[in-house]
Amino acid sequence: MNRPHVIDVLVVGAGPSGSAVAIDLVRRGLDVRIVDRSPHAFDGSRAKGIQPRSLEVLEDLGALDEVLAGGSVYPKLGLHAGPLAVPWKMFPHKEASADVPYPNTWLIPQFRTDRALHARLSELGLKVEFGRELTELTQGEDIVVATVAGADGTEEIVARYVVGADGGSSAVRKQLGIGFVGTTHESDRMLIVDASVTGLARDRWHMWPGLGGKLIGACPLPHSDMFQWMIRLAPDEKPPSRKDDILRRIHDHTRNRRIQLHDIHWTSVFRPNIRLAENYGQGRVFLAGDAAHVHTPAGAQGLNTGVQDAYNLGWKLGQVLAGADPALLDTYEAERQPIAAGVLGLSTAKWGGIAKLDPSSMKRGKDEQQLALTYYGGPLAPADGMRTATLRVGDRAPDAELLGAEGLSTRLFDVLRGPDFTALAYGPGAARDLEQLVWPTTGAQLRRLAVGPVAKDGFAFSDAKHMLRRAYGLTGDTLLLIRPDGYIGHIATSDFLTTTQTAVRAMTP
Repeated sequence: MNRPHVIDVLVVGAGPSGSAVAIDLVRRGLDVRIVDRSPHAFDGSRAKGIQPRSLEVLEDLGALDEVLAGGSVYPKLGLHAGPLAVPWKMFPHKEASADVPYPNTWLIPQFRTDRALHARLSELGLKVEFGRELTELTQGEDIVVATVAGADGTEEIVARYVVGADGGSSAVRKQLGIGFVGTTHESDRMLIVDASVTGLARDRWHMWPGLGGKLIGACPLPHSDMFQWMIRLAPDEKPPSRKDDILRRIHDHTRNRRIQLHDIHWTSVFRPNIRLAENYGQGRVFLAGDAAHVHTPAGAQGLNTGVQDAYNLGWKLGQVLAGADPALLDTYEAERQPIAAGVLGLSTAKWGGIAKLDPSSMKRGKDEQQLALTYYGGPLAPADGMRTATLRVGDRAPDAELLGAEGLSTRLFDVLRGPDFTALAYGPGAARDLEQLVWPTTGAQLRRLAVGPVAKDGFAFSDAKHMLRRAYGLTGDTLLLIRPDGYIGHIATSDFLTTTQTAVRAMTP
């Protein structure tokens, strides 16, 4: 009997989280398949806000250009009160800086985000297998057997690991028997409609509040004639489904009969689920995205948190498959579950504020942008470690402008891009020890980056404008280890070689 082919990782679910983890795994040279029970790619707007940190992740994964081309910055809110429309700045618009290249939340319908990620997967040689539904999971000591049903029958896929990124009703989570703790508000429903519209200005995200939490919103979707309509339903109201009934509901609430709906592209009834998985995995199977946590739509947090789950899990799976201690995979839940719990609290508070017509609930700022999220104090970022004036282990590594040997400007993020670690030595003492740092030959490799205050010191890069020094809070020789997901894995301001070598052992084969 022939032994079945064993792949490295099976990804179940081809939304943003599943696609992101598949991209990260494939670019590491791993043998991956990605299946999705839907017959085709998702075609609705649903999650439409990409946060600054997620834009950085998408840039590293190679999908950013298409995401930027398919979206725009958010328009101002237009709050309608009778015949008046009051402009309201929901997002503070910021200019890009050396350390934060993408400071503004990006408006793009989810179907375009999905397609950008699928296009990147295709570039890497992997196609999403649509119309294939997981029906059973069986774990052995060193493999997982997944039974998948499709139009051509059933197939057993044997993989070393499985990632379940198959949404809030996750079949993977249910197969594992992992609890999904929280609440679903059945009476609090929102009808979401993507429709081509005339009679409504496209330079505003229109909102018509009403008493008792009644609300209709219409957000223009970039590069189209469509709006995403959000119609809050009364507890006993039957959701209108026909175009004429939906339009009548909009006219009755807005009192604006110039609005006309033409083609309706997608509809859905949304109920606020606020739930968190008790565990982010079991054995050789892991959960990511909505399979692990579901949120209210307020604050554009769900998709972004899921993409960053994927970014955290991908490099760890790659390292363990290359021979690192499997305990590294335990840090996935330890790092990501507290983040999701915090995000759930944030989006729930925002949603409750919208129901009370609290203007502050419509404001968006640094909490939503996810640039300040940190793994500090977790298993890979001990609180007793060294730090700089501005950064601790576990913090996001900022971008910075460096000068190369020829005097040409280079973004640090361009140097960091890809599936590997980076060791950044600032100053001659750190640079000397960096040369002696021992790195394994398997798994993610190490880029060694020596930076001096000025070019004449003979470093490969210089920090002539002191941008790195300011962003990283450097006050003297420092050696930093940056993880493949762009977070700081170690900081050494003294005893560079010994302390860094110790930190390396926990993350490498």
